[in-house]
Amino acid sequence: QVQLVESGGGLVQPGGSLRLSCAASGSIFRINTMGWYRQAPGKQRELVAQITSGGITNYADSVKGRFTISRDSAKNTVYLQMNNVSPEDTAVYYCNADVLATTLRWGNYWGQGTQVTVSS
Repeated sequence: QVQLVESGGGLVQPGGSLRLSCAASGSIFRINTMGWYRQAPGKQRELVAQITSGGITNYADSVKGRFTISRDSAKNTVYLQMNNVSPEDTAVYYCNADVLATTLRWGNYWGQGTQVTVSS
């Protein structure tokens, strides 16, 4: 069993910063790509940023230059540094990971989500 637990969400003012964390735990042999998605009310879930095990990153155009994804492979943790946020960034943010379990089966896992609200 693999679990992803996000933390760091909350209320932030426009132009402010927030850092999200997501820790993976359980029967993990190896983790490949980790990423962050978000879902705003009435909208589909969308990719925010991804990072491969080799450190290659990919960002949605809407967050390029403002958000930075990073990971600590030793801790099975991925981070999302959010700078210069705007009300359009308000959403539930979900962590996602491709995990090879100790059973040697690959699986795609989601966290429970953390709310980010940008408002003055």
